Amino acid sequence: MKKFIFVITFCFTTINYSQDEMGWDAKFAIGIGYTPGWIIPNYNGINEKLTNFGVEKFSSAGLFVTGQAGYISIAVIKNVRIGGMGLSGSISHSGSKDGFYKEAKYSTSMGGLTIEYSIPFIKNVAVSFGAMFGLGNTTLELYQNKGTLDWNSAWDEVTNPDEKTQNINRKLSNSFFTITPTLNIDIPFYRFFAFRVGGGYMLALGKNWKADNNQALNGIPSNLNSNALFLQAGIFIGYFNY
Repeated sequence: MKKFIFVITFCFTTINYSQDEMGWDAKFAIGIGYTPGWIIPNYNGINEKLTNFGVEKFSSAGLFVTGQAGYISIAVIKNVRIGGMGLSGSISHSGSKDGFYKEAKYSTSMGGLTIEYSIPFIKNVAVSFGAMFGLGNTTLELYQNKGTLDWNSAWDEVTNPDEKTQNINRKLSNSFFTITPTLNIDIPFYRFFAFRVGGGYMLALGKNWKADNNQALNGIPSNLNSNALFLQAGIFIGYFNY
């Protein structure tokens, strides 16, 4: 209870101080929210292989992601706010080929520090542009299974390399730094709630892929990267003076 009272007191002290420093003509906000959305990754280089693997291609329409975000206006520069955000999601396709069960699962995630500037002459809402600076990850998991598995056969497949295995799985991943330009519109309700719509473009800085237990993966197609367009909507709670 004491910690809760301390947090509330700190937040309102910050609000009063920031508004005194910036003036009521500046946009001020402090909030945290849930931000589900939609991301459209680059499946080039992956879809080229999936048909022969035995499952359908990933749709160019993209996939659903969930996320969280938060921010606070700073007193040093009017209409500038800092915060953080993160999102993640996955999609999988399965099928059968030559008696084998096949599955391909694509996962994506990103998160980091956000810096935004809210356009001052737009009243009652906050139209903010900026960028996220952080980390991201793309993972492709491939599975092939045939028949019923049991304890001994699972070990035989890895202890007897001369035997032809029927059950294979691969985990291919790309971890990277990202600079993600963003544009968000926050619409406040009763000063303590805000609705957000926005989006951005994740630029992946790094093309080193790893396989399984962090082994180097060479021969990555030139048209494969982890860049992705994303759209978001969300509800924030906090304090919003627009």
